[in-house]
Amino acid sequence: MSRRRYVARGVPGGYRIWDNRGGRWWGDHYELCPDDLLAALNKGADYARITALLKKYRAQKR
Repeated sequence: MSRRRYVARGVPGGYRIWDNRGGRWWGDHYELCPDDLLAALNKGADYARITALLKKYRAQKR
C-alpha cells in the first residue's frame, strides 16, 4: 500500500488537509473531517468531483 498524499490533520477548531508531497496545507479549514474529499484527492484527478465536494464543504461552513 502506498503512502497517501493528502491526509486530514486535527487543528484547533477542526481539520485541515496536509499535502505530504508538497509539505504544506491544502484547501480550507473544515469543522468536520472531509473523508469523501480526501478519498477523491487520493484516488485520482476527477476535477468535477473534487470541485463539487469543495463547494459542499464550503457551504457547510456558512
